[in-house]
Amino acid sequence: MTKAIMIQGAGSNVGKSMLVAGIARACVRRGLSVAPFKPQNMSNNAAVTADGGEIGRAQALQALACGLDPIIDMNPVLLKPETDIGAQVIVQGRRTGTLKARDYGKHKATLLPSVLDSFHRLARGRDLIIIEGAGSPAEVNLRVGDIANMGFASAAGVPVVLIGDIDRGGVIAQMVGTHAVLPDDDRALIKGYAINKFRGDPTLFADGMDIISARTGWAPLGIVPWFADAWKLPAEDVMDIKSREGGDIRIVVPRLNRIANFDDLDPLSSTPGVSVEVIEPGRPLPGNADLVILPGSKSTIADLAHFRAQGWDIDLAAHIRRGGHVLGICGGYQMLGQTITDPDGVEGAPCMVQGLGHLDVNTVMQPHKRLALSQAKYLATNDAISGYEIHMGDTTGPDCARAWLSLEERGEGAASADGHVMGCYLHGLFSADAFRNAFFARLGKPVSQYDYNAQVQSTLDTLADHLERHLDIDRLLDLAGPV
Repeated sequence: MTKAIMIQGAGSNVGKSMLVAGIARACVRRGLSVAPFKPQNMSNNAAVTADGGEIGRAQALQALACGLDPIIDMNPVLLKPETDIGAQVIVQGRRTGTLKARDYGKHKATLLPSVLDSFHRLARGRDLIIIEGAGSPAEVNLRVGDIANMGFASAAGVPVVLIGDIDRGGVIAQMVGTHAVLPDDDRALIKGYAINKFRGDPTLFADGMDIISARTGWAPLGIVPWFADAWKLPAEDVMDIKSREGGDIRIVVPRLNRIANFDDLDPLSSTPGVSVEVIEPGRPLPGNADLVILPGSKSTIADLAHFRAQGWDIDLAAHIRRGGHVLGICGGYQMLGQTITDPDGVEGAPCMVQGLGHLDVNTVMQPHKRLALSQAKYLATNDAISGYEIHMGDTTGPDCARAWLSLEERGEGAASADGHVMGCYLHGLFSADAFRNAFFARLGKPVSQYDYNAQVQSTLDTLADHLERHLDIDRLLDLAGPV
């Protein structure tokens, strides 16, 4: 019999994604067959799945915690923001169009059948499904047509555990306030609660737990202290991208408005001897960087305008004149070229814009999206890379003759004549340890060797140990209901 439990938050960014990953790993170690599920996610950091679609990066990490390959049923609805008021809508792994927030609010209820279809298909043959909510169920103004929190829990008949974030302050109000504003039927679905991100002595909050329990009637499942190794796990939320001092090799990354698939930075942040500095808008690109990385973008043309508005185009040109190195990945690769043409209005009104001009290539946006898990080789050393492609443009030009990757028997990427400016569409490059070492050796900045993927697995085990100590997982499993 398959059972399920849903982890919802009393607010956004309370740590739901990490808790689901840690609980999943702990349950797998107990011999259970576990899978993660998130009805609706909003993120521009997507993962390409084994069945040819895309889901949120957090669900890919949770799948890894379960020992599974990510599949589209783990996150049937993914929203990828393109503007402040609109997002690309991905349903069961495939792009269905772009909707403004107001229009999506009217449309989302029609997606519930697809969400339930994915959920029940995923549940077949499993012992446990751990479901992650989105945002907070306390946003009762969004309850009509909801598929992300209580709307899904009610439709699927799944019990809920509510998580509060004490690091922000006001956690008693978060929990008791959520209880107060929920309608009776939704309130009855919440069976337990836990407090996350505690710093200091958890016993100091014992009275707080008593107050929450008395006001809500929910079962207390524990106080989870701050998990210091969280930064070693791939981040999904753009707000989690932070600079990390690690050594003398300085990598600089401008934060784009619609930065996407920035998991390329995760292995670099934890590489011994490497410092990754994320440059916020309004700040110049530092003059002493060893490498500038232009990351992926969900809206390349708009982010190129944003890049220029910060004066970063001038800083980048000066960096290149000084002999600095530049790597553009996906949208960043497109920006480095001569022109970007969007004849079909994929990113807005049809247009052609001038690129930064550091690679002799031109990009034409296409209405179709390429989604692929790809096996590549770094041509300089023949080192293997397992990565993925997720883009909506084709790039061609003379500098493509200097392709520096071999991707499924074709050349991929482009490089300037002196090799200081490079670009490609392949994500996941730096997760390959041999490539990472060879790439920095070519820059004259050799790095210490370490196994990135082994570190992620080890951190998931450490997280599971952490939760076993501080969260009543036995009681949580008792609260799970049959589906």
